Parts: sequence; C-alpha cells; structure tokens
Amino acid sequence: MARKTATMDPGPGAPAGAVPGLDRLPAGPTVFVGRRAELAALRAAAARPAAGRSPVLVLAGRPGSGRTALAVRFARTAGADFPDGVLFAHLSAPDGSRVPPVRAARLLLEQLDPDAAVPLPGAVEDGRDEPACVALREALVGRRVLLLLDDVRDAGQLWPLLADEPGCLVLATTAGPLTGIEDIDPVILGGLDRQASGELLADLVGGTRISCDPVGAADLAEACAARPAALRLMAGWLRGNPKTAVTDAARELANVLGEEAGRPAKAEEKPSTAAKKERDGNDAKAARPEPPAEPPAEPPGDPATWVKPEPEPAGPVPVPDNDPLVGAFTLLYGTLPVLQARMLRALTLAPAQIADPRTASALAGCPAPEAAATLAALAERELLGEEPPAADGTPRYRVPGRLYPRLVRLREQEDRPAETELARARLLERLVRLTESARALLDPSAGPGADPLPVALRLRSAAHAREWLLGERDLLLDAVGDAIGQGDLDGSAGRLVTALLRALPLTGGAAPADLYRLHELVLTVAERHGKPRRASAALLNLGDLQAAAGRWEQAGTHYRAALEHARSVGDEPLCARALEGAAGCHRALGDAVRAADWYGRALGLRQSLGDHASEARLLARVAEAHTAQRRFEEAEREYRAALSVLRRLGDERGREAVAARLADLRERLDAGW
Repeated sequence: MARKTATMDPGPGAPAGAVPGLDRLPAGPTVFVGRRAELAALRAAAARPAAGRSPVLVLAGRPGSGRTALAVRFARTAGADFPDGVLFAHLSAPDGSRVPPVRAARLLLEQLDPDAAVPLPGAVEDGRDEPACVALREALVGRRVLLLLDDVRDAGQLWPLLADEPGCLVLATTAGPLTGIEDIDPVILGGLDRQASGELLADLVGGTRISCDPVGAADLAEACAARPAALRLMAGWLRGNPKTAVTDAARELANVLGEEAGRPAKAEEKPSTAAKKERDGNDAKAARPEPPAEPPAEPPGDPATWVKPEPEPAGPVPVPDNDPLVGAFTLLYGTLPVLQARMLRALTLAPAQIADPRTASALAGCPAPEAAATLAALAERELLGEEPPAADGTPRYRVPGRLYPRLVRLREQEDRPAETELARARLLERLVRLTESARALLDPSAGPGADPLPVALRLRSAAHAREWLLGERDLLLDAVGDAIGQGDLDGSAGRLVTALLRALPLTGGAAPADLYRLHELVLTVAERHGKPRRASAALLNLGDLQAAAGRWEQAGTHYRAALEHARSVGDEPLCARALEGAAGCHRALGDAVRAADWYGRALGLRQSLGDHASEARLLARVAEAHTAQRRFEEAEREYRAALSVLRRLGDERGREAVAARLADLRERLDAGW
C-alpha cells in the first residue's frame, strides 16, 4: 500500500524561506496529526505579554511522545511573529550526555550572524559566564527571535542563553521538569487521543487496512500507549508485513513487551552509554574543546525571578525494556535486511549521529548509491529522522536519541570490536580524502589532493568544495574530536586535523574558534605521544589566536607553556618565537619592563641563530620598550643598532620605518619630552 503524504492540521505559518532559520529546523514527520490543544496552549502562552528577560515555554514529555515534532510544528506556524529568525540547537547528545551551554551559544551565534566573530573558548570573564553566552545575550537584544532548544536536560543549560529581551521567545523541550526557572507553566505531552491515533495509523499504513479493523487499530494504539514514536515504528512494521492484520500487530507487540518484562533486570542496561559518557568526559579533559561546567553565577535579569538550578542529572532519561517504544523497535528491527540493520548500527558511530551517503557508505563499507538507498529505506521505516539537506542538496539523516542506546547495545552484541574499529577508520579516511580534495579544488597551486574519489562522492568544483567544508564543518570537528578523545586512531585523526587546518582558511569563513579547537586537538595528540616540538607549535598557534582576539593574559599563558616544551628539546627557534610572543603580551598589557626583558631574551637567541631580519625587528621592539620606560639613551642606541642591521640586509623599507621612529624620538627629546 502506498504511503500517504498529506499532513494533518497544517495550521497558519510563514511560507518556506520567508523567516530566516526555518530551513535549519529538523524536517519533522511527513504526517502530523492531533495536538491541537497543545498547540493552542503554546500559542496562548506565547501571546502573553512579557517584561524583562525572554519568556520561556516548556514542552515536556517522555521519549517518543513527539515533543520535538510538536516544537518544530509550533516554530513553523509561529515563525512569522519572529522576523529576525528562528534558531535551533540540540542540548543533549544522542547518548543523553549534556551539551554545555557555551557550545549551544556558539552554534546559535553562528546561526544568528554567520559573519560575526564567535568568541574563542577557554576563558571565563569576571568569574561568571563564558564569553560566547554573553555575546549571544547581547546579540539578541533588540531582536525578535524564536529560540528552539531541543531536549534540555536542566535549567543550568538554559538560563545562560536567555537575553534581557522580551521580544525573543525560548521554546524548550525536555523529558522532565526544569526546576531552576520560575514563571513556567509547562505543556505536558501524553499520548494521542483515539481519533488522532487512528488518523496517524491510517495515513502511515493505509486507510482501508485500518478502517476495516477499527478495534485492532484501537488495540494497537493502546499497546503503544498512543505515543507517536511507537505508533510510527509499528506502522513501519505493518508496511513491511502487508499480509499481517492490525489485530495481530497489537498481539505481537504485547508478546514482545511480555517477554521483555519477564527477563531479569540487567545491571548494565546501558553499558555503551556509560562507556561513551566516560570517553566523552576524557575527551573534554584531554582535548579541552569546552571549559568544564561551572556552578552558575547570577543570571541576567531580575534575580527575584530566578532560583538556583538543581544539580544536573546524572544520566539520560531511561527507556525501560517494557516500554512500547522498545517493543515496537524490537519488532521492526527484526524484519530489517542485513545491510539495513548493519548500517543502522554503524550510524551510531557517525559524528553527532548525523550521516549522509558519503559518511554512511564509509561506515557500512558499501558504494554510495547503495548507502543512499539504504538511508532512505531506514527513514521510510521511521528508524531515522530526516535532517535539513547539506548545502549541495545531499540528504542527511539523524539517529533518533530515543533509539541510540538500544542501537549501541545491538552494535556491541552483533559486531566484532575489530569491525567497529574498521568502520571508524574508514570514516576518518573518507573525511581526510574529502577534505584534501576540497583543499586541492580551492587552491590548485598548493599541489594535488588525495587520489580521486568515486564519482558519486566527488566534489565537483571550488564552489562545491567551499559549500561542503562550511556546511560540514561542525560534523568534521565532532568526528576528529571524538576520534582523538578515544585515542585509538590518532594517526587518521591527526591527518584529518592537518587537512582541516589547511583547507578551512581557504574558504574565507574559517572561524578562529574552530581553528582554536583544532590546535587544541593537535596539542592533545602531541602531549599524548610525547612530541614536545609539536606541542610547542600548537601552543604558539593557540597563543596567536588569543592575542589576535585581544586576550593578552591567556595568550601569555600559552606562550610560556610553549617555551617550556621548546626548552625541553633545546629548540631555540621555537624558544625565540615563544619569548617574542610573551613579550608582545607584556607590551600590550602596559608592562614595559617585562616586555623589554622578554624581547631582550628573544633577541639574544635570534642573534645566536644568525636570524638578522628577526634581530632588526626585535631591536626596534626593545627600543620601544625602553622609550616607554623613559630610557631614551638606551632606546636611541637600539634604534641605531637596528638601522645598522637593516643596512647590511639592504632592507630599505625597514630602514625608512626605523629611521622615522628614531627621528620622532629625537624630535620629542628636543621638545623637552
């Protein structure tokens, strides 16, 4: 039976593309039924006048209740009220781990203004918020924006993102209450009513099949607790079993749930989840892409409207074995062809659990056209969610968070560890080749890229390469961060980092925050493998990025750490570079005495190395530091020495610049300075 595509209860809304950001929302289910009362409650709450901070709407429901689909539905119908755009972020990873608010803030900032400079990570100002959270709140002032924050774990994730702007609206979906924010009247999602359940099954399975057995349809809805996700999975099972009666489907589901309920409780219900959380924790400590979570300080707005958030939850909201969602998934998974089942398990290894045919084919070890057909088939069976397509139109899919723990367990049970490691290695190598081919297209003069990819995977032009790099940037960073966090594929991960550092700047849209994260990952690998030269170079690059952002104290910390690594192996050029960087930080902070000292130490090293161009530059810097200390004779002597070096080098342009500074110094002295 052909599947219907009509959408129930479309409701009012802005045309596609009329409101910025609607295209980045999850695609949502093709068939949407019911929830009229809940939508009305959200609209009524959004219409209430607000003062002070941005009002917050909370949509709460168990996994599989359709809370994300309803939130997306509301955003599409209410988008016209927010002409400055709709922003979207997941605040939980698929394994249930908590996404730090600073990471969400950076993502939302980039959505709000792709050309704006996102603050670098790694520094907390005034002992309060990370700069990205502050920048987001400031950017939202004076705008009318809808922020859809999906799967919020606790109020501590939410309040750093709330601006003092009543014209903005925050819609948060959550599996439990958000007890850290007052003045919230959550909309609670239960199951669909009987009519909506029947409509959903009729549209997904076929109206005749359902209408001929209304009692069976009602029994199936009851067995699914009328939750949309379980109903969709059972509809997928019925479509794959066209000769099975609806009543039999309800009976099969009841049998599966009975079997699950009769099994002894498993102490390690989510072993892979716990293991991945531990790996993620190690990644956060080792790679340091995000600062550790800090106890929240006073949030913006009137303190009287706030209470301190509760401690963050220890783990994801569990889905018990006797849940209808688990039973429906078990039935449907058992009918999958071998390739579909293997790919579904492998997609839990994809960065952020988002995959397109390029990455899925690498994970499953199959051709890209076959991967594309398999992804589409899994989505048609309600086992994958559709994501907004990539910039080049390539379809993308996400593993639903509600199924992720079960799929990881199945992967660990059915796939050998060597197969899993091979899939991860294939993915990293595929990303390396794609990134290198993108670099070759963007800068042909830099030499050829990797061996040509198969035609179905190939990037066609420089414009296509740029779109791919910028569109997949976050997933590429997640892939390399996860690989380095696990520590078993450092060779492939290191090549991907190198390829990204070469390719991203060629796009013209490389954010300093992304380069910072990549250099942190280089530092992690270098320190793990005892390579002080690489560690020193990574620290120098981190210091340069901090200095370019005007964070002189943080930059100085990196330069001094780079100096220690360089000294440990006696690398004098790196030592000189670190000394000069630290001196520049002291100079920018107004400490002329220390600047002169560190410049002098760098000068001595450059002279011993015979680096005369650097010697002339440092002599001028030392002269400037002496001038700031009113040590004019020493300053004049250093300027003269710099002129002598530049004369030997034949650098006329440099001589003119230094001579102008010396003339300015003499003029001021003659004037009685």
